[in-house]
Amino acid sequence: MTTDAGWDHPGTSLYTDHYELTMLQAALHSGAAHRRSVFEAFARRLPEGRRYGIVAGTGRILEGIRNFAFSDDQLEFLSRTKVVNQATVEYLADFRFSGDIYGYAEGEAYFPYSPVLIVEGSFAEACILETFVLSVLNHDSAIASAASRMTGAAGGRPCIEMGSRRTHEESAVAAARAAAIAGFHSTSNLEAGFRYGLKTVGTAAHSFTMLHDSERDAFEAQLASLGAGTTLLVDTYDVETAVRTAVELAGPALGGVRLDSGDLIAQAQWVRKLLDDMGNHNTRITVTSDLEEYAIAALAAAPVDAYGVGTELVTGSGAPAAGMVYKLVSRENRQGVQESVAKKSKDKVSLGGRKYALRRLDEDGTATAEILGVGHRPAGDGNDRPLLQQFVKNGELFDGWTGAEGVRRGIERHAASMAELPRTVYRLQRGEPAIPTVFEEKS
Repeated sequence: MTTDAGWDHPGTSLYTDHYELTMLQAALHSGAAHRRSVFEAFARRLPEGRRYGIVAGTGRILEGIRNFAFSDDQLEFLSRTKVVNQATVEYLADFRFSGDIYGYAEGEAYFPYSPVLIVEGSFAEACILETFVLSVLNHDSAIASAASRMTGAAGGRPCIEMGSRRTHEESAVAAARAAAIAGFHSTSNLEAGFRYGLKTVGTAAHSFTMLHDSERDAFEAQLASLGAGTTLLVDTYDVETAVRTAVELAGPALGGVRLDSGDLIAQAQWVRKLLDDMGNHNTRITVTSDLEEYAIAALAAAPVDAYGVGTELVTGSGAPAAGMVYKLVSRENRQGVQESVAKKSKDKVSLGGRKYALRRLDEDGTATAEILGVGHRPAGDGNDRPLLQQFVKNGELFDGWTGAEGVRRGIERHAASMAELPRTVYRLQRGEPAIPTVFEEKS
């Protein structure tokens, strides 16, 4: 159980809220900090009208937990600003997560109350991970869920992630990673390519064309430098003139043209006919310009070869956070016995007890329900699929869940998970979750 080689994640111990550490201090004072506890991350509901969600971010959480330790400078800051007392500083000086972590594999579909991540350990070590876990899961799962809807709408045509300039620089890397897990073909973000082995693509913006004295000069320079297989941006000035110039310069070997404005459906049809009339039957058409799943679906009948998606992807296409919460569901009592606990406040009810999950499948291998055993493993009927994986045991990470390998596994899991869900998941109209969540209480 050695850790994966990969990008060296910065320390994550202060990616947290002030009250996590004040809770820790008070729990150390009461003596309850070391009670064995179980926390679960889950969403009580999907975003309005969504039929499923996609898990992403677990690999980044594991990378972060591997680096969740407090430096001397951080400890001095906590002491100097009186966030916590000296006894708590001394506890944090030696902090390393030593518990167990289970959860859904990245790329897996989830539904209301699915136990996406389960953290087992002392209250102290599980509690202070809360904000970090939720910040990653809520962002990355929101992006992956939106990306999955987009790749579903694309129907096999490649989608390119190109939203870096529309979000925080670190969020941009995370978004590219989450989009890849949910089926995006490539990204414009080089840091994501470096860290996670993603395919990166890109050619030129309108500024490159305007830099030159003429569009012809710009196209000649790009073709000479990048080759005839490059993609030329043809809507800086006049689309017809640009397409004709591109074909004149590159001939049938021209790789592609990109459209970034106007009525994309009509324009793609017109450009496709023009290219074909000029003998460029293999020149691809890529469209960009504020695309989301509904625009992509509308372009299904248009002669488009690829979609470039930016703002709507990296902001979750209307659902910028996945709505995950992180709740204590079981803890050791004074007698040393593990017992269920649950929040009961109005509109925010949780169900106590450690959960075990499987996907119920019919005789054709199609999912029919999400089965959650409360305090016990639910009995399958022969072909049901267990959903929980173990990622960490006694503080040690299992191989294969982080870095580029984690992304590759997530891509495979997403494709397999989507294949077993009922076809209703591909409907973009508002609806109920594609399968129900069913709780099985311990008898």
